[in-house]
Amino acid sequence: MNDRQTPAPRPSEKSAVDAFVRQARALAEAKSGGGGRLILALDATMSRQPTWDLACELQADMFDAAARSGKLEIQLVYFRGLGECRASRFVGGPAELKALMTGIDCRAGHTQIGKVLAHALKENAAGKVHALVYIGDAMEENIDDLAVQAGALGLRGVPVFLFQEGRDSHAETAFKEIARLTKGAWFRFDRQAAANLSRLLAAIAVFATGGFKALEKRGTAEDRLLIANMSERGGPKTP
Repeated sequence: MNDRQTPAPRPSEKSAVDAFVRQARALAEAKSGGGGRLILALDATMSRQPTWDLACELQADMFDAAARSGKLEIQLVYFRGLGECRASRFVGGPAELKALMTGIDCRAGHTQIGKVLAHALKENAAGKVHALVYIGDAMEENIDDLAVQAGALGLRGVPVFLFQEGRDSHAETAFKEIARLTKGAWFRFDRQAAANLSRLLAAIAVFATGGFKALEKRGTAEDRLLIANMSERGGPKTP
């Protein structure tokens, strides 16, 4: 092991770093209290119907939690069947989103997570996406291909929060890697703990509208858990 110390940055380098930090903080402060755009993506293949129904019940909590830190807009993305992957418009209220969700039925098919990530990249290019939430239980794609897309989202500051139902080890490995590369977080999706899930989704909505500052201000247990998970993956640290 090389135990030599890294040389201290020269004054010019330190000034550049300090300027970058000041700029990043200014952008974060400007975002706090503004609006946020969040993509809610769900696996709508046949096994997901119970999860879909639960998501319909919980989605209103996201808008309620975000209301104090800024306006939240959510876009629904889902895949099912033989290559079908669709995205709704961005909506600004729970009634609109629930109307979209309840009009969709689950159908047999394979996962299309790559299409979800590609869509998020496209949407972010058109207008900033502050977070992507994905709920699913399987992964039937090439993990290296997904990693490339996840890395691109990470470079663009779009964290992915993945909720996994079940114990599929292949899916867990892929979901955790996507979370790491995007500086997001991975959680277990448990229908028996709907209240905990609701509070975590609410914390993500608060982050999407007000950033880490809004999470720290609200300060629930789920807010602190989200901050800790994102920090562990290289996301912004709290002061």
